[in-house]
Amino acid sequence: MNVIRNVELEGADGRPFLLDLFVVRDSGPKPVVIFTHGFKGFKDYGCWDMVGKAFARAGFVFIKYNFSHNGTTVDDPMNFGDLEAFGNNTFCKELDDLGKVIDWVIDGNFGIPLNEVKRSEIYLIGHSKGGGTTILKAKEDIRIKKISTWAGLSTFESYKLNGELFDKWKETGVHYVENSRTKQQMPMYFQLYNSMIENADRINVYEAAAEIKTPGLIVHGTEDSSVAFFVGEDLAERNPLFELFTVEGGDHVFGASHPWDEPQMPKDLMRVVEGTIHFFKL
Repeated sequence: MNVIRNVELEGADGRPFLLDLFVVRDSGPKPVVIFTHGFKGFKDYGCWDMVGKAFARAGFVFIKYNFSHNGTTVDDPMNFGDLEAFGNNTFCKELDDLGKVIDWVIDGNFGIPLNEVKRSEIYLIGHSKGGGTTILKAKEDIRIKKISTWAGLSTFESYKLNGELFDKWKETGVHYVENSRTKQQMPMYFQLYNSMIENADRINVYEAAAEIKTPGLIVHGTEDSSVAFFVGEDLAERNPLFELFTVEGGDHVFGASHPWDEPQMPKDLMRVVEGTIHFFKL
């Protein structure tokens, strides 16, 4: 198993971000899977390394990355040390970052021989908010062949806030969300709302889901308390190329947590990985 960690790319606004790559080299060309984390997420969360290794053993090149404005830094990719960057994030910046990763794959700037990579076969996985990003990118980039959302969102509307929360956000210019794991108060500046209004067509996940010509596996747990199961059902019904993969009793992270010190993935996450691998190999 070859693992290349913390490759640095330039992302939105010229801000650098990091990616990891997993591959089992055997001189044969392999499709590329790019994994996108969710809100308050990062590439080194919990079991994501185990996920990468499972896909690599199954015959894929697996890439996971941090968004340029997810609050981590290239010097400290596992902690939210730059909350100013987090506050200045937008959905379009995340789409542009994912585009940079895809360009990097297509350009062949790997630390492995090019004959190990089937650059014409690029698949995307997105967890939670990253699922919405995955759907949007599949709409605007014909290089994507298949996608899978894991507990994915169908809309970003909830990020606009409502009522008194919105009024306060507009008045003060900032709304804080608590990170339940670290207890940090993470800022969302009002520029996020302005960007959503200015780019409403580009970030309409619900409409993009119906329009894309890319086969998709919509994975969702029935006990997801963050993104309700009916969201996954609704997404799967948006497109005849989509298939719903139900995880009975599954939560938002399919049993995972951070840190994860067990020798194996939780059973629900293993089911998700195996199901997604099967779907990508069809």
